Amino acid sequence: MTLELYDQDPGTVLAIVAHPDDLEYGAAAAVSMWTTAGNRVDYLLVTRGEAGIDTLAPVESARVRELEQRASAAIVGVTDVEFLDYPDGVVEYGTGLRRELAAAIRRYRPDTLLLFNHRDSWGFPGSRNTADHRHVGQAALDAASDAGNRWIFTDLGLPPHAVARCLVAGSPLAAHAVDVSGQLDVAVASLRAHGSYLEALGDHPMADPEFVRAYCEQAGVRAGVAAAVPVELFG
Repeated sequence: MTLELYDQDPGTVLAIVAHPDDLEYGAAAAVSMWTTAGNRVDYLLVTRGEAGIDTLAPVESARVRELEQRASAAIVGVTDVEFLDYPDGVVEYGTGLRRELAAAIRRYRPDTLLLFNHRDSWGFPGSRNTADHRHVGQAALDAASDAGNRWIFTDLGLPPHAVARCLVAGSPLAAHAVDVSGQLDVAVASLRAHGSYLEALGDHPMADPEFVRAYCEQAGVRAGVAAAVPVELFG
């Protein structure tokens, strides 16, 4: 399916995802393009990914993955990385999560939310998206509406803030794409910064940082550019 290029200025951006490395499988290429252009991008991670490395105890994994995420973010020009410390692997959708995400949106006051796939699958036969991705993505979309409604979560003591748009990376229903031509070396480097996680993946194809280059180049063919990040657009 052809992808329509989304070339509007995103303004200020808040990326909300479940785990360290979620953004680095493609979306970080768009982040690099935006920060290079002078846009501010901040990261909000719901967990520290402590259940993501089988050979490391959760406490140590959380420490390592936080360090790797901060290093990865710096590569694409992001200096503010916040963690909410929800337990990895068992994040539940609900008003509590929506409330925290709405509070973050009201604090950061972004024009654009950059999110990760909240759909049930990745769009190919037999694929199944994880509960954390689904719950965090859906809660973030709902929080975007909550944050702009002055009568929801009034106890936060924060003025409402309306988000202009949400861009969901990794969605099987993506119909748009962000042109990231010229950003692939940086995007690959940002994924490579998650060294402990990639090593734990063993011989899985997604353990190779060059996966990002191939993914963006393939999307670029569909968008008519050298490289692109597919996104599902809301707003």
